[in-house]
Amino acid sequence: MSIATVLVMCLLATPVAVLAAALRLEGSGQVSAQARTRGRDAYWLGHAWVDGRKTEADVAGLATALAGSGIKDLFVHTGPLSEDGTLPADLHPQASWFTDAVHRLLPGVRVQAWLGDFVAPEHDALHLDDAGVRARVIESVRQALDLGFDGVHYDLEPVRSGSAGYLTLLDSTRALTTARHALLSVSAPQIDPLPGLHSLGIALVGHGKYWSQAYFGEVARRVDQIAVMSYDTSMPTRPLYSGYVAQQTSLALQVTPQSVDLLMGVPVFWAEDYGHHGDAETVAAAVRGIRLGLGRTAPHRESFGVALYVDFTATPQDLDTYRHDWCPPGGPYNG
Repeated sequence: MSIATVLVMCLLATPVAVLAAALRLEGSGQVSAQARTRGRDAYWLGHAWVDGRKTEADVAGLATALAGSGIKDLFVHTGPLSEDGTLPADLHPQASWFTDAVHRLLPGVRVQAWLGDFVAPEHDALHLDDAGVRARVIESVRQALDLGFDGVHYDLEPVRSGSAGYLTLLDSTRALTTARHALLSVSAPQIDPLPGLHSLGIALVGHGKYWSQAYFGEVARRVDQIAVMSYDTSMPTRPLYSGYVAQQTSLALQVTPQSVDLLMGVPVFWAEDYGHHGDAETVAAAVRGIRLGLGRTAPHRESFGVALYVDFTATPQDLDTYRHDWCPPGGPYNG
């Protein structure tokens, strides 16, 4: 281990210890009874719903599974976009069938085309600073809306904090979706848990995992809906994860306009690696943190929900916990 590495570790040790103590405090206390679903929740769905693997019976089963929940939006994986920004038609042969089936069998639920890809400069993929690429992405959105989707949900990763090309893309997309009376929704990374951490990550390892709170606000002001991917946090325990999600919820609420739906991600999957500890990042721990953050920061806000990631890994227990902890019995959902 080099001397430089040791010095960096020493410099980081104190702020990390302070953050850990703060997160334990954030995760403590009683949740607010008002911090429950507003009927604006979302669910990320895999590609099988648009490529021919699912049937009418599957959509009917989905309707049964979600009945009486707070799910308002379905983000169905319709891409990925090609590296030049185009959307190959052969990736989603059953998209029109699926949007029609959802509108018939899940009345009041909106279905959005989840379009994603890796982006430059961390990957040699979508170059959002290229006007030609952005124009082709906009045309892909137009194609998706022509298939009957109620909106488009961008999941472009990793967009670095401060990216001007991404903001320009959002402005152009919003003009199209507004003209089509459709929604513009985006997935967003976590907000700096310590000030300036996004810059430090790029400097040390070339990866911008976080956005600054100010840039998050810039993005939020350009969309109808923003969903924080509040999982894969590296938190080692449930209390720390709950505290971390509570902090993320508060940070996002502080800069998201009231007119924009803020959704906090809930992991309905299990993994065990450096970035995600399955025993820590549970549905119950995520919902507890969300309720703590919402109750402390904006308990009366209506434009708020959770987003479950992702349907093909979710267990019945995951969905039961979501209902029990977030959806009060007899609530007016899917309104």
